[in-house]
Amino acid sequence: MAQLYDGSMDTEKRPENAHATEYVQLAAAIVDISDHIRRASHQRTGYGPLPNGMLDILRAIEAHPGITVADLATRLDRQFSNVSTQLKDLVARGLVTRNRDASDRRYVSLTATAEAQRIKALFEGSWAGEIAAAAAHLTPAESEHLRRSAGILDRLSAQLTSR
Repeated sequence: MAQLYDGSMDTEKRPENAHATEYVQLAAAIVDISDHIRRASHQRTGYGPLPNGMLDILRAIEAHPGITVADLATRLDRQFSNVSTQLKDLVARGLVTRNRDASDRRYVSLTATAEAQRIKALFEGSWAGEIAAAAAHLTPAESEHLRRSAGILDRLSAQLTSR
């Protein structure tokens, strides 16, 4: 979840005062865009409802095949029991498989199924379509600037998720 700058951060983590308003504006825009494209993806794809929390779990499992439930909960900063409950639903839907280690039956790794990968691609295509449709209303220079910002936003995301 995006954390907006509220003035309570440690001084060394606080954005420069001259930029604080822009960071708040950027964070709010990212949250608004994310909310819109996720809602629209359920309408455009006809697949749903798939709560955001479950979609986050699927994306994390696909990014880290073989991850354990405990590691997944830690990575997503969620309670183990909440992740476990959502995983039961994802397994029941045929989107995740639990794989028990032959030498240690207590060790369970998680993998996304082919159906989960298909649905993820469907959603990502829908998200891209929403952004492309909105970007069509920007000036050509703004649209180009937006496309070029993808790499920067990826690096920003990596910084936020590596903490």
